[in-house]
Amino acid sequence: MTRRSPLVAAICLSGAALLTLATPAQAAPPTTPLSGAIFTTDASGNPVNLNVYAAKEDVYLNGGPGINAPDDAAGLPAGTYSFQVTDPSGKTLLSSDPVECRQFTVDDSGVITSVAPSGACAHATGTSSEDGGLTVQLFPYADTPNNGGVYKVWVSPTELLDCAAPGNKNCFVPRYSKTDNFKVRNDVPIEIDTRFSRHGQAGYIDGLAVTWFDTLGASNVKFSEYAPALLAFHEAHVEAAEPGTHTIVVSDQAGCTIVDAHGPDGVTYTPQGGTVTVTVKVGNNVRKAATYFVDVHCA
Repeated sequence: MTRRSPLVAAICLSGAALLTLATPAQAAPPTTPLSGAIFTTDASGNPVNLNVYAAKEDVYLNGGPGINAPDDAAGLPAGTYSFQVTDPSGKTLLSSDPVECRQFTVDDSGVITSVAPSGACAHATGTSSEDGGLTVQLFPYADTPNNGGVYKVWVSPTELLDCAAPGNKNCFVPRYSKTDNFKVRNDVPIEIDTRFSRHGQAGYIDGLAVTWFDTLGASNVKFSEYAPALLAFHEAHVEAAEPGTHTIVVSDQAGCTIVDAHGPDGVTYTPQGGTVTVTVKVGNNVRKAATYFVDVHCA
């Protein structure tokens, strides 16, 4: 399904918007914070350990007091709600479809009963094994800029969205919103591999050393090798590289007098005093397997 890009300001200003935001003609907003609670689960309403999910598509919004909640715990008040996904600060909107598509209704028991207010662009739903209510998939949303992989989901009564309110986050007013944080695990392999070659010689050269400096300045020495079990294919292999700036340093050695090196940024580095230093920047939002190659050319 094709969805439009979010234009929150337009939603607040356009008379054609599907949402009805607070106006002077409506009743004044409540003076007390929104009651009840929200939480994230899998599609079946089961909590996920530490709120850490394997993929963005696995995260669902659930209503009701929650599993193992006290008998007198309350869910959200009955009504129509909107939700958004942001970074932990709330400054960066990550939800990638219009807010009209991110609506649901809650009944008197506090469970989610419908996504009908969203119409044809409603999010996918599941069924809670605990209370029989619906769960609502949060996806689609972009990757968080947070280095720890943390996301924040917000829920607010649709009628209390207010793009002009002081401190609002994409029209969601903190006072009238419920939030919950979750993480999406990033277990994909991120590697920095250095390969050595010589003009006129086929293949890559094994047994040559590089010094790797991590983002904190600590170092280790790696050697080019062929070790398929370690996923090293004639390269000096740095595994699980964290986001940030790494440095690969290579010096002249037996078997290789350095001519130059090509970094993953497309820059050609020339040696100074027999040593070449290559900067490798690993992105914060890498969500699939990635290898950063450094190619050293030897005389």
